[in-house]
Amino acid sequence: MGELRESKKRETRQRISNVATKLFIAKGFDAVTLDEVAAASDVSKMTVFNYFARKEDLMLDREDDLRLQPFRDAIRERPKGQSPVDALRKVVNAMSERKLPFSRIESQTLDWWKTVIDSPALTARMRELLDEAAEGLAVELGGAKPDGTARLMAGLIVLTVRTSREEALRVLERGGSAKKANAAFMELMAHGLTALDALAK
Repeated sequence: MGELRESKKRETRQRISNVATKLFIAKGFDAVTLDEVAAASDVSKMTVFNYFARKEDLMLDREDDLRLQPFRDAIRERPKGQSPVDALRKVVNAMSERKLPFSRIESQTLDWWKTVIDSPALTARMRELLDEAAEGLAVELGGAKPDGTARLMAGLIVLTVRTSREEALRVLERGGSAKKANAAFMELMAHGLTALDALAK
């Protein structure tokens, strides 16, 4: 029973997030109220708050990805003898092959990011998540008290991801295909990881 209950909770949470995201993209994040989200999701406003601590979380519901948790895990769990950069290359390629949201750039992605960019509240929350990502990466690279090099490497990883996404979205905005956008993403990621490799030596 407990497993079924948890499964239903996950389904409800995902449904609320999906409904909210569609509303935000259609009307703009700041124009949509939580009452509207609750009504469209066929739940109470209190239920929305039970699953999401803040309105921004409804849109940014993949916080682990946005905090680059897969990158942090890859560095921490890499086999003995494997460099952090090689571990990152492996996880980036795996995510691309599996077409996970982290690396999948398409028209729907463009609409999602435009909604984020157009909202001061969402862009502020995104900055917080990226700051958390950089801090977490620095710890994985340099231990509990990371030095300047570890922090610089962590900052470069975050910058690489952000710049790669921005370039891929620009390709789409200029009328390029999703295939070209994803190629641009992967190319810049590769350049950034090469620069990271040089810094690590």
